[in-house]
Amino acid sequence: MKLSVSTFAYLDSAKLFDRVADQDWAIFLDSGIINQQRPTTKHADFDVLAIKPSTTLVTRDGVTEVKDKKAKLRTFDEDPIGVLKDCLPVIDEQDLDLTERQFNYLPGALGYFSYDLAREYEKLPSVAIDDEQLPQMAIGIYSVVVVIDHKDRKTYLLQLGQDYEVTILGEFWAELIEHEIASDDDLWSIKEKTKKRLTVKSGFTENLNFDQYTSCFNKVRNYTIDGDCYQVNLAKQFSASVEGSAWATYLYLRDLSPAPYGGFMNFPFAQILSNSPESFIRCVDKEVITSPIKGTRARNHSDPVKDKEIAQELLNSEKDRAENLMIVDLMRNDLSRCCELSSVKVPHLFSLYSFANVHHLISTITGTLKKGMHSLDLLRSCFPGGSITGAPKIRAMEIIEELEPHRRGLYCGAIGYVGVNGDLQTNIAIRTIVIKDGVARYAAGGGLVIDSDLNEEYQEIIDKARMVRESLSK
Repeated sequence: MKLSVSTFAYLDSAKLFDRVADQDWAIFLDSGIINQQRPTTKHADFDVLAIKPSTTLVTRDGVTEVKDKKAKLRTFDEDPIGVLKDCLPVIDEQDLDLTERQFNYLPGALGYFSYDLAREYEKLPSVAIDDEQLPQMAIGIYSVVVVIDHKDRKTYLLQLGQDYEVTILGEFWAELIEHEIASDDDLWSIKEKTKKRLTVKSGFTENLNFDQYTSCFNKVRNYTIDGDCYQVNLAKQFSASVEGSAWATYLYLRDLSPAPYGGFMNFPFAQILSNSPESFIRCVDKEVITSPIKGTRARNHSDPVKDKEIAQELLNSEKDRAENLMIVDLMRNDLSRCCELSSVKVPHLFSLYSFANVHHLISTITGTLKKGMHSLDLLRSCFPGGSITGAPKIRAMEIIEELEPHRRGLYCGAIGYVGVNGDLQTNIAIRTIVIKDGVARYAAGGGLVIDSDLNEEYQEIIDKARMVRESLSK
């Protein structure tokens, strides 16, 4: 299957995607690099834009519906990630020339894996209410993608195959890109676009008030005292009826708080707006990286000296370092299932990263995928990410199901892509809004351990949710 590559001038990703954002199955994986300025914080180096998938996979209650471009529908009641792996076109690296091998991304699958997809792989209780009814997995397979490479400062159009639909879609993108290159940038204004963002029709609803959160907090503490678990990530959900443009809201959110692993996805059944700072699994040429976040402090932009003190306090916090280490050990174990045992390393432990509204502690674990393993096998083995469950993982997830009133849905799942060559990049779907049936839902949480402070943990949730709430509140 031939890969064709066309190269164009460097473009503003959001400005280009604005032309197609209202199309069903339009997907924008966003590194948060705005105005061609590369941040000093940990960011991806490229953005991916795609429309009109050749195949879609949607999983509901254990059944995956696969629909191809001729609208032929097939259903499978087996492992959804396994179904995706079987549907993903395969390209031999030897079929790529040296120039094509340099690309960070090739055409392939883009979409999301919700937190509740884990029910396909682990036996979990069913207690929480699923009022959102979001599919557990929604993936499109795209033969044509646009990649905005911030490192090379170029725009690439990649086409896999030479059939009629691929050719027509490639011509559409090429014309659109050329039009944007020739257009006057002053005609496109973020400020004007974001005037149409979502507005809240009624007040926000929270599924755990302070007293209810306190009760859950105390139950987690008792579980840790009894030795059931070492850490549990407890979250609360916010929701509100809304009207307006989800895409305009995403533009506002990324302008307010650029995130390294963000994304906008316009599905027929929902819109997804992710402002995630956290990478989950990255696998390139069989080399694996996961970068869990554990440890958070709100920033103080009004006092730079105080802000530095806050960052240093986080860096030196024994409690936060201990929490981070628990998740590092958990992820080392998860990676070892699919990586060569001697290859699993921790090159960076307790690194400080500062984002728009918070400081985080981030560690990095690496490994080499075992021979014969696919990156999707790795994703399935590690799913969901330990940084947003707790440790040990399965017991923490059982406690989450017991205490959180509503199913998490996409929150704490993963958004990303897997290329036809097996390269994979996914985020942890935090700081993420789901718009479905006129209701916006998002959640925030934090890891609780035996010596956690109730008021500090509750305030951390408010700090994490602040940017997302602000994008919807006016």
